[in-house]
Amino acid sequence: MGGMVMVRELSENDWELLRDVRLAALSEAPYAFGSSYARELAFTEELWRGRIRSRGVTFFGYLPDNPEPAGLGGVFTADGVADLVSMWVRPAARGQGVGEALIRAAADWAKTRDYDTLYLWVTESNAPARLLYERCGFTPTGERQPLPSDPALPEIQLSRPL
Repeated sequence: MGGMVMVRELSENDWELLRDVRLAALSEAPYAFGSSYARELAFTEELWRGRIRSRGVTFFGYLPDNPEPAGLGGVFTADGVADLVSMWVRPAARGQGVGEALIRAAADWAKTRDYDTLYLWVTESNAPARLLYERCGFTPTGERQPLPSDPALPEIQLSRPL
């Protein structure tokens, strides 16, 4: 497992780092996101800042002795629902507890804001992500939808009580 994963909340001033990590995620795992590298490559500073400001919360996870973010995750809140979004861990950092730490931070954040359930959407074929979410207490809700960036890929919704 290695040492402790450190998680920190982003502020607007982290917009360039968020851009770099998010573009790395979209490039490495295009099948996992509802957006695309080409779409977000065109985002302006104002858009990145707005994303940090408005989406709920965004977290970075760090491995010990490495200043580069090892992973990214956040919570987007709308219509009284809290969704775990933008989850990604760098391939070299996988299997070291980064995903679990990001999910714990997201769940704690939502719970302290009186949400009783954390939801997420995951591509049905993304077995490693589904295993992580199941380990962290998520179960399928029965809801399905096409992935916005590739409608040929179905997504399933998972939820976890807080």
